[in-house]
Amino acid sequence: MKSSFYFLIAICFAFVSCNGNAQKKPKSEQFEIQKTDAEWKKELSAEEYYILRQAGTEKPFSSDLNNVKEAGTFVCAACKNPLFKTKHKFDSGTGWPSFDQPIEGGVFYSTDNKLGYSRNEVLCAKCGGHLGHVFNDGPPETTGKRYCMNGDAMNFIPAEK
Repeated sequence: MKSSFYFLIAICFAFVSCNGNAQKKPKSEQFEIQKTDAEWKKELSAEEYYILRQAGTEKPFSSDLNNVKEAGTFVCAACKNPLFKTKHKFDSGTGWPSFDQPIEGGVFYSTDNKLGYSRNEVLCAKCGGHLGHVFNDGPPETTGKRYCMNGDAMNFIPAEK
């Protein structure tokens, strides 16, 4: 009886572990744009490659995009996929461009455990490039979310007048 109980627990643990991990890291095939690592290295700057393809982080307060206030769209630096609108940008004081919501369908979510705890990773929904993370400490009067993005992972396209 005791061994059956432990066997059942082991089966349940294995099922939950396998099922949960399958959803945490996306497979590259999930994304519309498929390129080899060599192709990405050739197309992106060293900073863009480090962030978008190696899930790096730029230094805080280093991005020119922190100061953008004019109307427009922030797009993925790798594939030009629209990600965020200026109207959803706010100064979080963290040193990275921050938004309270993405453009619908622009981002994909994954789980990042690199620091020893789980964080909600934000990826480009079209190419799978790492953009940053989303936290629950954003403006309470809007969504309560803070999309903390790497400026080197994005380009800004001003709105047409």
